[in-house]
Order: sequence, then structure tokens, then C-alpha cells
Amino acid sequence: MTPRFLAVFIVLAILIGCSSSTNQPTSSNPEGAAASQPAVKQPTLYTAKDCFSSMVNLAQRWDPGAMPFHMESEFNTETTGQDGKATVWRGFFASRTRGTMKIFVCSGSYLPSSPARGFTDSPETPYAPNIPALMFDPSYLLTDSDKAFTATLDHGGSALIKKDPKQPVIYSLDWEPKKKQLQWLVIYGKTGADRQGLAVVDARTGAFIGAK
Repeated sequence: MTPRFLAVFIVLAILIGCSSSTNQPTSSNPEGAAASQPAVKQPTLYTAKDCFSSMVNLAQRWDPGAMPFHMESEFNTETTGQDGKATVWRGFFASRTRGTMKIFVCSGSYLPSSPARGFTDSPETPYAPNIPALMFDPSYLLTDSDKAFTATLDHGGSALIKKDPKQPVIYSLDWEPKKKQLQWLVIYGKTGADRQGLAVVDARTGAFIGAK
């Protein structure tokens, strides 16, 4: 083999080697693929007072004399409701001058079945004859839902949660006209009908009133 032929053979071998290396498939990068997946959106949990003041402002834009007469949390799969927090709260307001009511919703939920995130409201509808007796001054709400929940723990709440760490809890805020008292009803259950227990807490002082 002549030196010239040998040199040509070496050059061809180098070129073939480079071509084969560049044609090799690139390896997959599962870590990179996982990183490109969108992050799961986390819902926003609110106590009652986190939503209440904004609801009052929205209601008084609708009618300056609008007053609340009921507030409630909604149970869903995003939270148990323990610690006084929920992703959806509803505030019920009435106007004496109009004779009508509206429901204002505060939502931090991403569930398709839940109200849209942020604040929304229902159409204006006539209220029942008993509603004026249930209306209360917004300033009476001094004890937030998380404090109401805490007040129930030493009165049967802790035992229920120990029995079922995922025990659902819902909240209802109402005026008791006979006692002239704003009360939290802390309901251990998804609804009032299937409750395991119900505690009543003074929404002004935070004092435990009793259990039902």
C-alpha cells in the first residue's frame, strides 16, 4: 500500500466515524419533560372575615342600606373545612328599601363545579317575610371562623377529629333574634343533615355557648 493511498484511507475512515456519531439518536430527558409539565394549581383557602368585608362593600354598592343576614361555607374536596377555612363562602344580604336580597360569593376554588374564582353575585330576588328579623350589623362579626373552630375543640371537636382526621367541618353565621346575638354554628359534617356534632359560638366574644 502506497503512502498516498494510505493517507486517503485514513481520511475516509475519519469522515465515516464522524458521520456515524452525528447520526446517533439523542437520548430522552425524562427530567426535562417532567419539568415542562404545568404545575398543579393550588386553591386559596379563606376564613370568613377574609371574604366578609369585601362582600359588605359589594353589597353596599348595590344598595347603601344592604345588611347581611346569613353567611356560610361550602364543603368540597379541596379542604376539610378544619381550622375555619374554606375555598368557597357565601354571604346573604338584604335591602329593606328594595324588599330584595342578593347572594355574594367569595371563591378561591379551581374545581369545575365551584363558583368562579374571585367575587361574584346572584341576581336580585324578593326576600321572605322573616328576613328583616335576621339582619345584623356587619360590625358585630368580631370572632373569625378559625377562632370559632378552635373554641369547639375542647367541647367534642377534638374527639371527632381524632376519630376521623379528615372530618368535614362547615360554618354558618346567623343572628339569633330571641337572644339578640350573632352566632357561629360550627357543624361537624358535610351538611347539617349528616352532622356528627354541632357547636354554637358567640361571634362577637368568641365564647362557646353550647353543643347540639
